[in-house]
Amino acid sequence: MTIQHDRSIGSDPTAPDGGSGGGGAGVGRRGFLGYVLAGSTLVVGADLSLGAPRAAAAIPSAPQIADLYDLEDLQTDSALATSQLITVTINPDSTANFQLPRMEVGQGIVTSTAMIIAEELGLPVSKVKVTLAPARPELVFNQLTGGSNSTFSTYTPIRVAAALARQQLMDAAAILFGTNADRLIATGGVVRDTLGNQATFGDLAVKAASSVVRAVEVQLRPESEFTVIGKPHNRTDARDAVTGEKKFAMDLDIPNALPTMVCRAPQHRGTPRGLRNRAEILRMPGVTHVAQVETGIAVRAQTFGQCIDAIRAMKVDWNPGPADGESDATILAELRRAELPLVVPKIPVGAKTVETDVVFAFRSSAALEPYCAVADVRPDSATVWAGLKVPILAQQNIALALGMSQDKVKVNVVMGGGSFGHKLFGDHAIEAAQVSRAMGVPVKLMWHRADEPRQGRLHPMCTSRVRATVAGGQVLTFEQRHTSVVTDFSHGLGEILTQTADELPTGLGGLGFSQSIFLLTQQLPYNFGLVTQLLNEVDDRFSTGSMRNIYSPDVAVAAELTVDKLAAAVGSDPVQFRLDFLKDERVRAALRTVAKHGKWGRRLPKGVAQGVAIHKEYKGCTAVLVELDCRPQTVKRDLGPETVTGPRVTKAVIAVDVGLVINPRGLEAQMQGGFMDGLALTLTSSCHLRDGRFLEASWDNYFYTRQWNVPPEVQVHIMESDSRTPGGAGEAAVGTSAAAVACAYARATGTTPSYLPINHGEISFRPKPFIPPVPQSPSNGLQRTN
Repeated sequence: MTIQHDRSIGSDPTAPDGGSGGGGAGVGRRGFLGYVLAGSTLVVGADLSLGAPRAAAAIPSAPQIADLYDLEDLQTDSALATSQLITVTINPDSTANFQLPRMEVGQGIVTSTAMIIAEELGLPVSKVKVTLAPARPELVFNQLTGGSNSTFSTYTPIRVAAALARQQLMDAAAILFGTNADRLIATGGVVRDTLGNQATFGDLAVKAASSVVRAVEVQLRPESEFTVIGKPHNRTDARDAVTGEKKFAMDLDIPNALPTMVCRAPQHRGTPRGLRNRAEILRMPGVTHVAQVETGIAVRAQTFGQCIDAIRAMKVDWNPGPADGESDATILAELRRAELPLVVPKIPVGAKTVETDVVFAFRSSAALEPYCAVADVRPDSATVWAGLKVPILAQQNIALALGMSQDKVKVNVVMGGGSFGHKLFGDHAIEAAQVSRAMGVPVKLMWHRADEPRQGRLHPMCTSRVRATVAGGQVLTFEQRHTSVVTDFSHGLGEILTQTADELPTGLGGLGFSQSIFLLTQQLPYNFGLVTQLLNEVDDRFSTGSMRNIYSPDVAVAAELTVDKLAAAVGSDPVQFRLDFLKDERVRAALRTVAKHGKWGRRLPKGVAQGVAIHKEYKGCTAVLVELDCRPQTVKRDLGPETVTGPRVTKAVIAVDVGLVINPRGLEAQMQGGFMDGLALTLTSSCHLRDGRFLEASWDNYFYTRQWNVPPEVQVHIMESDSRTPGGAGEAAVGTSAAAVACAYARATGTTPSYLPINHGEISFRPKPFIPPVPQSPSNGLQRTN
């Protein structure tokens, strides 16, 4: 059995009051149209396309664009047209199957999706099997994982499909038992009547199946009857993850696919001219193939260790990268030349001007799992397995690279060990396909960890400048100018913008991809008079991407540092100042929560300070309070050779309001992970550019958050909400956390940070060699295990 749904005739579930949505005959407050699809078992789906509201024709001057129409709306609206292709299937064993058209990268959407289906079907979560859909070109824009949009955009389509499946099963049981469906009950995958008759979902699925596609009205389960949604639930894949049973790309057993790696250039985006000792490499132990591709010299061997040994022995002539000769200093100078002017309007005599200017270094978006992909390219077809957040685009790009039609390329989406924007791009999948074609055999490609910071996707270097004016205790103007190395949006969001340009809000017409994304994500939730936040980008020579939360962490840091300065300028407490000027009661409530539970204003030793920040985005908001220890005995403690030290956050209190919460336990984990990201962005993690080369290589010298600077106390408070739909949670804590730590640093040291992370000015490690590009393969691994 398979099922679909349609918002065109029902109420709009996103309306705050649950009122009537799009046109058509009413189906009631939770009414939708679904489709029972033709098949031998029950298959149902949902169609939300007909009632989608159009974007507003004009944007008032006071709210920002993202207050009225944001990135969540853009992604959700672009997915509506193919929502009827999202289907739930009931199996003969009374389980439910669902292929999720998004990628699981650790954020927990497989679990939350199973919970949504279980809620509507009345099945235990353990009987709902959620897998990842392969690339499905017919979904168009409905298979992109990013922008904290997965649950927001799929919540209603999945509910309707599952509710319709349940309704069809009940109707089939009513016919079987000779009674009315409203006299039946369904629990645990079994339908029963009052006379003791019963039938399993599996028994009924065939009876409920349809030989034709037909439209069916369906009612969603009232929120008051929820028993699964909103209750803490462990991840469905937790046991597999901790026991090693969870399958990532490198765990797949694809016939004849052997370990493969690529020798990469010393400079960022350098390219190979040629390998001088090919015959020698081919004679090395385990080596089966060597091939030159666009990105380097690929080698295939029996083990990854043998690949590493071969790479280290290669003698390669390289072309310089496009940023040859560039450094942090030269790129910063270029950014300064491109900065848009700050233009404060005419202000009354006696007004004060507050300014903030912060530089943010390049940062790597690498996840714990390096880029990995398996590819088997034949003369007339190609099959690829990889962690991909935009698999349709990857499929198109692979076909283009191989000179094949798209229908000849099959792309299978595999669970990923993190992403942080990295896997929005199909770089690894395309490279694996090119290597497989060049070698004529299947390959199991893995990037070395040293490759990631040097050749992988980066968060662009940028500056963020703010000028605000205040008089008579009121903020009159707030101008922010963000200047960045170009952010690459060729991963799918750019195409969505192109296709929907005529329906976007006034104010986005004629803007480029980056400027549009910037305006769709930035919301300054304060009443600060005339507010302008603008972006300018230059220099597309770097491999960049939409690192977690895109622009918001850097924008939030500069903005919230300025808010603290404004509070000082009017002699107000930082928390009280924010409460006085915030527009949104949801944000205000979150701020009060962290101030209360974090004991804002409590007495602390000299050199230890609290910091607080708020952020509003993706239909939700967060507030974060931290305590940061900047005392010399903490900053200068000895943690061993080549280990960065510095200030330590000793407490973090997070309050989050994302509307309807599917899985509180998963949301708590998201907040904790987002906090660790934000902490690293402000204190420790960055890439140093010297002569076109990035010095960092692997996690031992790319200083992401370590155990020593994880706060021993972390509180997560999930705010109650009357929203009937979920907001975005995946990135919600990143910008707020980075800003709260920056504000605490300024209060603890008396100095507003001007270059982040704060340790970027000091290189505390010995850079690994660039030739060979990878370190020696380990030979003593067993000695390091327990």
